[in-house]
Amino acid sequence: MAAAAAPALKHWRTTLERVEKFVSPLYFTDCNLRGRLFGDSCPVAELSSFLTPERLPYQEAVQQDFRPARVGDSFGPTWWTCWFRVELTIPEAWVGQEVHLRWESDGEGLVWRDGEPVQGLTKEGEKTSYVLTDKLEEEDPRSLTLYVEVACNGLLGAGKGSMIAAPDPEKMFQVSRAELAVLHRDVYKLLVDLELLLGMAKGLGEDNQRSFQALYTANQIVNVCDPAQPETFPVAQALASKFFGQRGGESQHTIHAVGHCHIDTAWLWPFKETVRKCARSWVTAIQLMERNPEFIFACSQAQQLQWVKSYYPGLHARLQEFACRGQFVPVGGTWVEMDGNLPSGEAMVRQFLQGQNFFLQEFGKMCSEFWLPDTFGYSAQLPQIMRSCGIRHFLTQKLSWNLVNSFPHHTFLWEGLDGSRVLAHFPPGDSYGMQGSVEEVLKTVAKNRDKGRTNHSAFLFGFGDGGGGPTQTMVDRLKRLCDTDGLPRVQLSSPGRLFSALEKDSGQLCTWVGELFLELHNGTYTTHAQIKKENRECERILHDAELLSSLALARSAQFLYPAAQLRDLWRLLLLNQFHDVVTGSCIQLVAEEAMCHYEDIRSHGNTLLSAAAAALCAGEPGPEGLLIVNTLPWKRTEVLALPRPGGAHSLALVTVPSMGYAPAPTPASLQPLLPQQPVFVMQETDGSVTLDNGIIRVRLDPTGRLTSLVLVASGREAIAEGAVGNQFVLFDDVPLYWDAWDVMDYHLETRKPVLGQAGTLAVGTEGGVRGSAWFLLQISPNSRLSQEVVLDVGCPYVRFHTEVHWHEAHKFLKVEFPARVRSPQATYEVQFGHLQRPTHYNTSWDWARFEVWAHRWMDLSEHGFGLALLNDCKYGASVQGSVLSLSLLRAPKSPDATVDMGRHEFTYALMPHEGSFQDAGVIPAAYSLNFPLLALPAPGPAPTAAWSAFSVSSPAVVLETVKQAETSSQGRTLVLRLYEAHGSHVDCWLHMSLPVQEAVLCDLLERRDPAGPLPLQDARLKLTFSPFQVQSLLLVLQPLPN
Repeated sequence: MAAAAAPALKHWRTTLERVEKFVSPLYFTDCNLRGRLFGDSCPVAELSSFLTPERLPYQEAVQQDFRPARVGDSFGPTWWTCWFRVELTIPEAWVGQEVHLRWESDGEGLVWRDGEPVQGLTKEGEKTSYVLTDKLEEEDPRSLTLYVEVACNGLLGAGKGSMIAAPDPEKMFQVSRAELAVLHRDVYKLLVDLELLLGMAKGLGEDNQRSFQALYTANQIVNVCDPAQPETFPVAQALASKFFGQRGGESQHTIHAVGHCHIDTAWLWPFKETVRKCARSWVTAIQLMERNPEFIFACSQAQQLQWVKSYYPGLHARLQEFACRGQFVPVGGTWVEMDGNLPSGEAMVRQFLQGQNFFLQEFGKMCSEFWLPDTFGYSAQLPQIMRSCGIRHFLTQKLSWNLVNSFPHHTFLWEGLDGSRVLAHFPPGDSYGMQGSVEEVLKTVAKNRDKGRTNHSAFLFGFGDGGGGPTQTMVDRLKRLCDTDGLPRVQLSSPGRLFSALEKDSGQLCTWVGELFLELHNGTYTTHAQIKKENRECERILHDAELLSSLALARSAQFLYPAAQLRDLWRLLLLNQFHDVVTGSCIQLVAEEAMCHYEDIRSHGNTLLSAAAAALCAGEPGPEGLLIVNTLPWKRTEVLALPRPGGAHSLALVTVPSMGYAPAPTPASLQPLLPQQPVFVMQETDGSVTLDNGIIRVRLDPTGRLTSLVLVASGREAIAEGAVGNQFVLFDDVPLYWDAWDVMDYHLETRKPVLGQAGTLAVGTEGGVRGSAWFLLQISPNSRLSQEVVLDVGCPYVRFHTEVHWHEAHKFLKVEFPARVRSPQATYEVQFGHLQRPTHYNTSWDWARFEVWAHRWMDLSEHGFGLALLNDCKYGASVQGSVLSLSLLRAPKSPDATVDMGRHEFTYALMPHEGSFQDAGVIPAAYSLNFPLLALPAPGPAPTAAWSAFSVSSPAVVLETVKQAETSSQGRTLVLRLYEAHGSHVDCWLHMSLPVQEAVLCDLLERRDPAGPLPLQDARLKLTFSPFQVQSLLLVLQPLPN
């Protein structure tokens, strides 16, 4: 027997590189181990293809005319699809071997076998072979036909030159490999082991004992293993098994590895491509579940599962089967992974209502964790919404993207605006697309900011964003690392098991109170103004349509509540609230589709409004005419433009009770003697204009800027001394990379006021019920705006109706109002409430919030006085010092080069007030600006008397939503959603004019409170609220006589 080689001195770097070269796919593949991964190969028997601009279903595609094709052929362009027919003949000599189809092409591929999708194929997702058979048996067929459907786009779209550039419409794609090959499984296993040993040697470093053990083991494997002689492999394998079999200690950190595949519902590709991404990714995950019974795959977004159910019913049935086995785990509970800032409170509720009901219906249970890994910030009301939707756990990782401050926790209790708490976990590896490397496993432990508090972490593995998901290699790496000395324990686990383990340590965890603000991507509050305007408008239309349909249901025995239509319209709106659509960070193709969706919601929503109004008028005496509807829960007296014959409009002051209607005033009664002072309009000789309605007095300089805003009763001036309001300002807006997403702090250093021409200000409406002045402003050589400044009788705010023609590149337009108010914090409306943010830059946490988001209003108040800025479709805002600033328009050029170019219309309003904003009525004023009174044609006679369905006794409580209950078993049952808006403990009475049989509290998923019905007194209900609490009621209506 030959003598063993004497031990040699080893140089760290050369030894490491020796092992690297042994497994390298680039170097020495003629003699290294990697070069032996595949053995014999042969070309496919026949290859033919068919190219189409459509995304065809399989049955239709295979009927088409396929032409001969060759490896190296090009196909395209972008967004087309090339179908390949692949005819295979397996050589007789390969019996007993593992046979793969090796396929490499640009684009995203999907293999079809016997009419069903079986696996995705993408170079980017490291899926370049499909296993035809683990072991070719004598009786197996030798010939078969597969189809490969290749989408002409990559995992991350088709950006021209860079990932987030606008797509290249002319891009061409190529097949570079199509062959049969024998895979050597023993070589594969050794490669996995050697990669892990290398990872440990590098990751643990030169001052670690275990690192050297890993390196020396790998080196010895190279010594004993001859790639050309498979009989040497078992000895090498035994060395690796001995090393990985050495166990860690009891105190080791446990990593919960969960298969994951983040698929953006639309982003750098259109919605329809996402449908196919889901199929490609999930069918591959199913293949992994079949091969690895311990592998668990978490999947969010009900919308994507709904698509798969519609387009790939066979795949959907398999997902249901693996869900029963506990391997396919639906998570998230929402319709899509929505933006966490911009959707309204009610829209966020509907994400969960639609999502949880879908998961219950299709998979037999609701989700217990909210899953939102990639959204640009998280509203302070989410914990309350989650808790009321049956969810106690929350997972994300996006705050690891913070530009300025590192978030101090990975596992913590998150406390919302109302005090609700959820257990939150951020995977400490700061990614949702891990690949199972030793480096990632070590990072997960090293970076964990809650060491000593908890000993468990999530590890989400699989290619993501554009789909792809986990690979067998990732699973094999993680299985090999299950319990190895020097590393944390790794379990293939589930979200449920992870959170159960974290719950045990929850007594040790710190609490974070309030919003989770992402210090990045603050441009998304403003980018694509048109999408944001449509989003706000569609939220309003669905609110109004549900309310009116509910009232019609209560009043008319003949009326059928349009539940299915409203559900579909809501789902369309929720789809567009995905975190790359409503934020404006998508390609032009997606934005155009979104605009079509909004048009659908508007047209169908308005049809539903008309139908409900007709039902409300049925059987009422009186002349044919108009019904004036107030969809808000307080009485309103406002100026309304009423349609007149011949298409003209006339202004009238109308009073409409809360959540009810009033007949339109007849022309004779159009201008009764006003109880309020009429509006006076006066233009001075210098060209300035004053508007005065006895509540506020507005003075505009000759260029349209606001020089004075006075509360008439007290004479208090709201505009800072020596400053002007309604000042438009332009900033240079060039971020570091994420163009549509980011506005950087340094943009504030480039502020340029836009100066107007004196003499452009003119009087519009001359007074009475309304007074106005208007002006034109040239913003730049390419962009201009026109604005009408409007003051109505009895109105506490002045409105600025604005039209902009915007043609800029990398500019940011804002409007500023310097206030004569001093306060270290400003208040901003959020979902179902409001919160304060600093107006100073004391700390890095303050300074990082130089641009923030708000919904319908923001307010700056000192004791006894304040100034509120309201808007009808904007979200970006800031208050620095005493200057209130509303962000209006941006002009990024990627991923959509056309974004925001063209015409825009929007309204903002300014409201000075005595006392607090709560007592002064800022909240109802902002609602009124966003929910105008409706003048709906009454097909028959319009009612002659006013009627109110609901009212609330306290101004602190807002009745936000009235709709029919989701479940038809509840019959004629309405759901009412109310919230406390002032930040106070309050008791209030809800007054109802509807025939209510029973009232009971319910959660946001409309499940009855086990405490049972509430006492009804004379059609009144007493309700008790704590600050910012949201409560829902089920109202069972009495049957109507037919």
